[in-house]
Amino acid sequence: MTSTTALTPPNLPLSPIVAGAWRMADWGFGVQQRLAWIEQCIELGITSFDHADIYGSYTVEALFGQALAASPGLRERLQIVGKCGIKLVSAQRPGHAVKSYDSSRAHVVASVDASLQALHTDRLDLLLIHRPDLLMDPDELADTFRSLQAAGKVLQFGVSNHSPAELAMLHRRFPLATHQVELSALQMGALADGTLAQCTDLGLRPMVWSPLGGGRLFTGQDAQAQRVRGVLQALAEQHGVGMATIAHAWILRHPSRPLPIAGSSRIAAMQEAVAALSLRLSAEDWYRVWQASMGHEVP
Repeated sequence: MTSTTALTPPNLPLSPIVAGAWRMADWGFGVQQRLAWIEQCIELGITSFDHADIYGSYTVEALFGQALAASPGLRERLQIVGKCGIKLVSAQRPGHAVKSYDSSRAHVVASVDASLQALHTDRLDLLLIHRPDLLMDPDELADTFRSLQAAGKVLQFGVSNHSPAELAMLHRRFPLATHQVELSALQMGALADGTLAQCTDLGLRPMVWSPLGGGRLFTGQDAQAQRVRGVLQALAEQHGVGMATIAHAWILRHPSRPLPIAGSSRIAAMQEAVAALSLRLSAEDWYRVWQASMGHEVP
């Protein structure tokens, strides 16, 4: 029977900074280079790795899996986050005729099985529904989660890029563990639309993608980017750290206890993200960044 009350979410056993593998297909790394990157991340305390079946047009999971296969025992030292639900038109998926979303039992189960095979693992630590499917049947999807969990193929579940109402509808039927959302000093929609407030209320630690605004924090020439960059640079000088560290610290300051996803091939960039864990911005400094982004004071 479907509960009418939100179920208690499980604990989320992920590292406080998550490594993003989205662009791994573009790095030009061989197997040993990929393995070295994974091991260096783990040495920094970044033990969680964010994937999606579609990354690299359905190729990144296999690249990561090749590295895992080259180092027996490495899988037990890390956590793998997977995502599914987006169907891209790709040579890797000839059956996809149009870009669409699919949260049906058949698609989710097939996607999980394909991810497990590509990653050379017997389980995903966390599976997210990548985008909200307008045709989602929440009861069927909750049942699918239960069957995958019972089979040991997926340990926990969540969503990504969903509205608060969409998350609540599914969370009433199955205890979700997280919500992966976009958030940066340049993109604050999750603060304005109730997404992060809902995460705080439900005890769901959100995962944050694009915490550096896709690089626009450093290179953007628009007025918003220039305003924010000026404030971040001043705070970086004040605290004796890099601007990227301040950008991550701004995210970490939110009471929902976000988990930023750092998606760089450069270990130095991963170190800058980890450095933010030791820095807590004051409330006034947090609002200075907010004001610069919005272009006005709080009401």
